[in-house]
Amino acid sequence: VIGTHRLLQKDIKFAALGLLVIDEEQRFGVKHKERIKGLRSSVDVLTLTATPIPRTLHLSLSGIRDISIISTPPEARQAIVSYISEFDENIIREAALNELKRGGQTYFVHNNISTIDNMVSFLERLLPNVKIGKAHGRMRERELEEQMRKFIHKETDILVCTTIVESGLDIPGANTMIINRADRFGLAQLYQLRGRIGRGKNQAYAYLFVPEENRLTKDAVKRLKVLMQYSDLGAGFQLAMGDLQIRGGGDILGASQSGHVSAIGYDLFLKLLENAVSEMKGEDLKENLEPEINVKFSAYIPENYIPDIDQRMIIYRRLTRLANIKELPGFKKELLDRYGKLPREAENLLLKIMLRILCIKCGIFQLDMNSNYIIMNFSQKYDKKIRFIFKQELQNNAWKLLGETRLKIESDKKTATISFAKKILQHIQERVNGG
Repeated sequence: VIGTHRLLQKDIKFAALGLLVIDEEQRFGVKHKERIKGLRSSVDVLTLTATPIPRTLHLSLSGIRDISIISTPPEARQAIVSYISEFDENIIREAALNELKRGGQTYFVHNNISTIDNMVSFLERLLPNVKIGKAHGRMRERELEEQMRKFIHKETDILVCTTIVESGLDIPGANTMIINRADRFGLAQLYQLRGRIGRGKNQAYAYLFVPEENRLTKDAVKRLKVLMQYSDLGAGFQLAMGDLQIRGGGDILGASQSGHVSAIGYDLFLKLLENAVSEMKGEDLKENLEPEINVKFSAYIPENYIPDIDQRMIIYRRLTRLANIKELPGFKKELLDRYGKLPREAENLLLKIMLRILCIKCGIFQLDMNSNYIIMNFSQKYDKKIRFIFKQELQNNAWKLLGETRLKIESDKKTATISFAKKILQHIQERVNGG
């Protein structure tokens, strides 16, 4: 059976419900979905969405639900060019007329029914020779249907509408969208609205009108930054991750679809959740090493290199997630392309991340680097094997075992350089993983 929310009514009974497919999942609340699942003890659920809500996304990231991503766009489709601006009559006129010149149509999203007629009148004065239609949820069914029919058949050039057009429309001729007061929309809403244009081969343009910056809330600024950052095709997953970072992941067992993570941070929350899920599944808990790297040089991203604090935090998070030193050259190249030549502190940070990756692979939870030697503290996993693994090296005077799990290695040169530490760690990695 294919239906709307009507399927959730208590008078609807299923004989043997086995599969539930939820399209446009972001339009359903937790209670709605749990209501259908409650109709039978075991139901397979497949949810489809371009922008998963924070709760659903974090359930997938934590392993409670499986996730599959389709990131390849339809052939010949182009990314939507987006602009953020204060309300400007000239932009509206130029955008609408340029779209008309190439035979296209425009959406004008004004999500306030009480003032939508005033906006229609304003646009009629601004664009006197342009045919303008109107659509919102309080219109009579036949009237709304007639307005949409006219727009689909190009009998109107601009459709002034509310978020009623958020999903389900596929009109290839409409390739310009103007969103008034974009700061009042959620990330998923903005992404879904923007997805109504650019559905053909023509280049699409989206104009997001916001008030002056000092009137924007902090969360609104974050949402708009994420939306502009991920404007490529198939970027819904990254955008949803940004939404998750801003709003939190909600309750796993409750009805809240966002929030509750800010107290401990999302990364830590996911690690705790992953451990709990693994324990319930009877799996061995992985030892999460967070090595302490003590080196005598400054390693950080200077503010004058990446002034935006949100961007700096994103770079830091991405660096901590790198798992292979082969990924570092590509990361460095990306920084060069986006921000220019790396300052010394940023170069040092990449070196420190390299040492961190190698320490994790070696099972080292602390690395102290001095001018003449390095000292490594191994995790308890190797406390009984360490003498056996390094039996041959310990015969060398440069290698000394301090206690059960601490290893001191003196430099073969006057100073212990990063390259020396890298060489030693790579050797240890081979011995530990092989022995």
